[in-house]
Amino acid sequence: MLETNSNAPDFILNDQNNQQVKLSDFKGKWVVVYFYPKAMTPGCTTEACNFQESFPNFTELDAVILGVSKDPVARQKKFADKYQLQFPLLSDEQGEVCRAFGVWQKKKLYGREFMGIVRSTFIIDPQGKIAKVYPKVKVKEHHTQVLNDLKELRSS
Repeated sequence: MLETNSNAPDFILNDQNNQQVKLSDFKGKWVVVYFYPKAMTPGCTTEACNFQESFPNFTELDAVILGVSKDPVARQKKFADKYQLQFPLLSDEQGEVCRAFGVWQKKKLYGREFMGIVRSTFIIDPQGKIAKVYPKVKVKEHHTQVLNDLKELRSS
């Protein structure tokens, strides 16, 4: 997994509206990139809705939120529409961005091992460096932690 102070890998992915989103287009802004395993599942829905609830606070800080999963564009669209999400949900079907950020890892569930996205979040500073890493996120209050850390990072 990427570490603090490393350069965030640039990427181009399609969002839920099939529009290309390029990370480097946000240079000069704070960016929150969160990786989630699968759209429309309980944990991922909670996480997305929590970020949506806090969206005005992130906007006030001139920060961008980008959600990333391996779901196809059509599923991302259905997810965004169903929960009225106002930020891009990016489709990384090939998993290249997940691997570049180090979130595609071996997971265990009920004694079974498989490869999957480990729910993780990265705050990227205006210069494109990783300012904060959240590995193995617990969704309940995660959005609040990210918002508070972003405020602190912006003031330092």
